[in-house]
Amino acid sequence: MLWAILIIYLAVMIGIGVYCRKATSTVNDFVLGGRSIGPWFTAFAYGTSYFSAVVFIGYAGQFGWLYGASATWIGIGNAVIGSLLAWFMLGKRTRIMTKHLSASTMPEFFEKRYGSNRLKFSSAVIIFIFLIPYTASVYNGLSRLFESAFGIPYNYCIIGMAVFTAIYVIIGGYKATALNDFVQGIIMLIGIAAVVICVVSNKGGLTASFEELGAIKDSAGNSEVFNSLLGPDPINLIGVVILTSLGTWGLPQMVQKFYAIKDDAAITRGSIISTIFALVVAGGSYFIGGFGRIYTTADAITNANTNKLEYDAIVPMMMNEALPEVLLGVLIVLVLSASMSTLSSLVLTSSSTMTIDMIKPFKKDMDDKKQVLIMRVLIVVFLALSVILAMNKNAYITTLMSISWGALAGSFLAPFLWGLFSKKISKAAVAVCFIWGVGVTVVHTVLFSLGWFPEIAEAARGLCALNITSPLNCGAFTMLSSLIICPLVSMFTMKKDGSELKVAENAFEGYNK
Repeated sequence: MLWAILIIYLAVMIGIGVYCRKATSTVNDFVLGGRSIGPWFTAFAYGTSYFSAVVFIGYAGQFGWLYGASATWIGIGNAVIGSLLAWFMLGKRTRIMTKHLSASTMPEFFEKRYGSNRLKFSSAVIIFIFLIPYTASVYNGLSRLFESAFGIPYNYCIIGMAVFTAIYVIIGGYKATALNDFVQGIIMLIGIAAVVICVVSNKGGLTASFEELGAIKDSAGNSEVFNSLLGPDPINLIGVVILTSLGTWGLPQMVQKFYAIKDDAAITRGSIISTIFALVVAGGSYFIGGFGRIYTTADAITNANTNKLEYDAIVPMMMNEALPEVLLGVLIVLVLSASMSTLSSLVLTSSSTMTIDMIKPFKKDMDDKKQVLIMRVLIVVFLALSVILAMNKNAYITTLMSISWGALAGSFLAPFLWGLFSKKISKAAVAVCFIWGVGVTVVHTVLFSLGWFPEIAEAARGLCALNITSPLNCGAFTMLSSLIICPLVSMFTMKKDGSELKVAENAFEGYNK
């Protein structure tokens, strides 16, 4: 039964890629679907790119374990901040300005908005490098579920998923991705609802589940903590909400969805659809993750070799116990749907960025056919690098994703957001944000995430209630601080001759039209 459901799903996805092949003759078609994507497709593309195995397996498992039922706030934050506010704040202005500037990628936006080839090149390098750990985290979560359900070795799962992603993205481009996202989104909505019902029902219903969760004591011996409204650690919970919600505003694979949307009316409808989608999928994922402690114990998920808790194993263990075989098949397709849509978005963003922003400037005579060919080759390269990184099974999904989001959103959030609303942002301020986002993330990773300096990490954990060794809190800090750094640096570095202001006024002309 499991294999039958899986094969049918994969066949449909490949079929969609083949169906959309004829609509990918130009770069604009391959990357943006000809800027003609409607609200339903765009909203589902946004939501399915947002949520993947990273959320359902990694984040729901780890933060459900750490924060209990209060982890549901993360899903609510994703819906309100990461979807609703993102669409209202960024959607219309992004569509208008990028179309006016003829920008297909985020690096092209930085180049034309701020008049700097260096900003385009440097942002393209940042995107290509730091999307790799994000992609690896998706493979990590997806392969753990497949290993648990089918008994297929972890490494074979990763390679198989990479090959399948390459096939349907290379064939169909953005239109295939958007159409697949719509189908995948429907599967995710139905699947999450079914999983929530089964997880709660398996323990005697909602009231009984909360009572059992409340009976579990925290490290201080307190009960009625994991079923409380704010949970055992509301301060660090806020850091997770900020990174996973506000971070989408600065991620190239997310904001690029606004480049391709059809018109202003589609943005209004899309914002509502996207928010409901996020509330169901993210809210449902973190909600069921909060019950992880009533399905397993710390001893059961402790790695005997590293003596660390394997948070990424929690949700697969819950699913094997709570779901009948048919629904387990639906769940696998659900996680596969979420992950494949995210993977396709990531590889498409990375390959288009490398081609348009790094290779084409040195080969200006490249026609559309050659550019699309290079993008397809780079998709394979990008996936191969991600697979190599994902082979390290000991890396937490949340760590890989946090490093990626911290660097990308820490670098791009402020320059992109301020660039849409203010004419008084300088090129120097944008460069400083790039250095700040990447620099803080890399330094933090070296000190705390790689295990090279355990003494420093141990000493840092006891400094305050906020866990400063957490890559999530680091990512939240870089994003929020960059929003202050960007306008502050601009006050002192804006060129006096008015040249930067002139470039900005040209970019803002699109709003007047």
